[in-house]
Amino acid sequence: MDSGNKGNISQEESTVAVIQHHNCCTTARQDEPTLQDLEDSTRLVGVQALLILAYSTIILFGVIGNAMVIYVVYKFKALRTVTNFFIANLAVADLLVNMLCLPFTLMYTLHGEWKFGRALCFILPFAQGLAVHISTITLNVIALDRYRSIVYHLETKMSWDVCVVVTALTWVSAAILASPLGIFREYATFDLTEERSIQVCTEKWPDSGNSLDGRVYSVATFLLQYGLPLSVLSYAYVRIWSKLRSHANADGSGRSNRQQRRRKTTKMLVAVVVVFALSWLPLHAFQLAVDFHSSILDMREFKLLYTAFHIVAMCSTFANPILYGWMNRNYRHAFLAVCNCRQEEASGTGRSRTKGRNLEDAVCAVSATNL
Repeated sequence: MDSGNKGNISQEESTVAVIQHHNCCTTARQDEPTLQDLEDSTRLVGVQALLILAYSTIILFGVIGNAMVIYVVYKFKALRTVTNFFIANLAVADLLVNMLCLPFTLMYTLHGEWKFGRALCFILPFAQGLAVHISTITLNVIALDRYRSIVYHLETKMSWDVCVVVTALTWVSAAILASPLGIFREYATFDLTEERSIQVCTEKWPDSGNSLDGRVYSVATFLLQYGLPLSVLSYAYVRIWSKLRSHANADGSGRSNRQQRRRKTTKMLVAVVVVFALSWLPLHAFQLAVDFHSSILDMREFKLLYTAFHIVAMCSTFANPILYGWMNRNYRHAFLAVCNCRQEEASGTGRSRTKGRNLEDAVCAVSATNL
């Protein structure tokens, strides 16, 4: 982490600000200043155009997809179940990641300095960490909810009061875990030359003489945000898969409608977890490597590598709605209902209300037999 704020710092060092060792946050880290060639690949117009295209695509699909999930859960009464409420909470978190992480990270990468002022230097990293932690915790909540109902055959649904409490605890826990990102922070000005200076938003830990505090927080965040959740998710879904498989064997043909429905739901949620694990692994591994091997900062293509891993991680924010629509018939019918209603309204045929009602009835009919 920050090893001090002494002397001048090259613009290439300031752009290390894109790295935040615990999530997608756009903050700076300062190591011993070194003079480096400023012409790294991210300075090339072609590369910048590709980065803008990649980030813009993720933002577009992420905002549309997650907004659709939230909307259909709100619009269709048949979709207002506890599990779908948790899925909507996951969509809210992914939507926040799209709006808070991607635009600011892209701008910071392209400009190489903090241009968002002192207040956002403290608020933005905390908000970014909050969103990522909410997403991770909610994935665990969904998995444990399925584990509870399938492995232990608990037919009684979780009450809405308990659901609200669990959701509130998710947000509070995420806020506590993300709080160091907004506390141990410094907004500073560094002189590149006698004529030019830049603003940076840096981590500033109590042990300003070394990076121990930063490393401890990085490892703790990796374990709490990736290692432990992935272990819980893997255990829960392995147990669920084993339970479904044993029931299928006991039934002979294994074509019980109830078992088939549960199998499809579990496949969808497992796919969500696999996408999360594979998309975030490169970024987490790279961040830990930088924490313990600061020489990586001297790599000519450090920024390009970080940005590539960050893009892969952010793909998880728009993948979840695609998985819902592709693997879950309830959401597929709901998405089609919304899209068809919009098309009918645009055509001006006067049939939009009837069409929407018919499709809503179809969603309700499907949901009644599948949720």
